This record gives sequence, C-alpha cells and structure tokens, in this order.
Amino acid sequence: MATREQLLALTDELRRLKTGGQRTVSVTEEALAQLRAAVSDSEPPVAAATLSPEPVALPAAISVASVTSAPPAPVAPARVVPTLGEPPAIVLSEGDKQTRWNALRELVLHDKVCRAKVFAGKKVVFGVGSLDSAIMFVGEAPGGDEEEQGEPFVGRAGQLLNRMIKAMGLERGQVYIGNILNWRPEMGVRNSDGSQTGNRPPTAAEMAYCLPFIRAQIGIIQPRVLVALGKTAVDGLLGADRFKTMGAARGSWHDYAGTPLRASYHPSYLLRQEGLTSASAKKIKRDAWEDLLAVMERAGLPISEKQRNYFL
Repeated sequence: MATREQLLALTDELRRLKTGGQRTVSVTEEALAQLRAAVSDSEPPVAAATLSPEPVALPAAISVASVTSAPPAPVAPARVVPTLGEPPAIVLSEGDKQTRWNALRELVLHDKVCRAKVFAGKKVVFGVGSLDSAIMFVGEAPGGDEEEQGEPFVGRAGQLLNRMIKAMGLERGQVYIGNILNWRPEMGVRNSDGSQTGNRPPTAAEMAYCLPFIRAQIGIIQPRVLVALGKTAVDGLLGADRFKTMGAARGSWHDYAGTPLRASYHPSYLLRQEGLTSASAKKIKRDAWEDLLAVMERAGLPISEKQRNYFL
C-alpha cells in the first residue's frame, strides 16, 4: 500500500506534469484501488482528497483535470530549458549587408537558448524588411501570431503598424522591423496545443540576452532613424533607468550609438484607443502621428499638408 511519503512524491510528480502542460493522467484499476485505500488511511490534509473513476480534484496545488481508469499511457519527458547565461558575443561576418544579415539570422534561429524558449510548433522571430531602409522600427517581443509565422508585427498590432507606415507614404517592405526579444515570453503552463493566453513584457534578463541580436541588426542596417515602439524597446535601446514613463521618453530626439532615435507608443497601446472619443484618446493618436512626422522629416521623406493634418 502506498505510504504518505509516496503520496507526497505522487503529488510532486503530478505538479511537474502540470508545469509541463499535461492536463490528464491515466491509471490502472489496481493503482486506482491502491490510491483510494491509501487516501482513506492517510492523515489530513492528504485524506481530504478522494479518488474515483470520475473527474476528481486532487490536492489544490495540482489541479489535474481528471483521473480515469485506462491502460497506462507514455508520459513525455519534462521540457528542459537552459538558463539564459551570459548574453552572446556577436561578431559580424565579412561581406555585404545581405551576407552579414543572412549569417546573423542563421545564428539567431539556431541559438540554443532561443530555440529552447520556443515551444514545439512555434518559431524564433527575427527581423524583416529592407536592409537599405532609412527607418528601422523596434518593438518589444513576439506575440501569438508572430511565434506562429516567425516574423515580427504580423498580428493586429502589426496590421496597425502597416497602416501607419502606409500613411507615411511607404510600404512595409521599404522599412526594417525588429524586436528586442526573439521569442514569445513564457506565461507559465501552455495549452495542450502549445499555445498560451496573454502576453507579458520581457524580463531584464531576457532582454539582456537578446539585445546583442537587435544591436547587430541595427549595425547591419545602419538606418538614418530608429523608432522605439513602446517602453520595453526604449528601455532596451536607451537603458532601463533612463525614463520612468513612456510619456517622458516620447516627444523628443534621443541618441543611440550616433543614430537619432524617436520613442513612440506601441501599436497595441494605440489599438486600445480605437473607438474612444475622449480628448485624451485623440491626443494619444495625434502624439503618435507627430512622432512619425518627426521621423519622416529626419529621414528626408516628403510630407503633404494632408499628412500634417491627420488626427487634428
């Protein structure tokens, strides 16, 4: 018969399975009978749990969906993710922009930490666009659509960014778009299909690991103007202690290693203003557009009177 220590070991194992994304466990009739007897003989709090062939609630910390009578099923090994460690040292290869960009892309896509941080069926995300672009946009981290396609800004926020770029008189392929982070930040336990709900900003350690990758991309592209979209991008490129709020960062020019940088709102923040008619929502949209007007002027793009009057 199972002892209390064995039950506690079982609890730990079920917790490990839950962390790895497993939601159900299968046991034999013999094992189920042993567990039922052990639970009935155990002292509280283990005795508080009851077992039956119907869906049950195991100890609250586990919350496995159900225990059913069935032949034992193979259990996938726990997913092992290496610690981030020191940020990689990037030495750009010799050659033209395309050669160097190709080499950097291969390096990032095959980086052991980046690959380990991406769940099965998802992709490491690397920058896209014109290598000769005068304007480079930098966001924070991939979301669900981005980890599916392996390309930054392809979801709703990306669609809005595309419209913003078009309003500037350009196409998406004429600019360069990258992210501070190359994988979607982990929220915890994933769904059975490998997806997750929600997003979170990267941690300082995650940003530090990936910063050499975005810096190397900037070094290859050598844009005339950098646009940091959102506070995370600002923190990554200019330093986390530089500005306390996004409002303090935007509205003026900053310097990134000799390249003019303009901070502006992330498109996902602007999406939250859609449909709002308040004066503050209108001002946020106008402020974002004024940032882009400043970028256009610095990049030498023509600006029409119609463009100047957007969101007024």
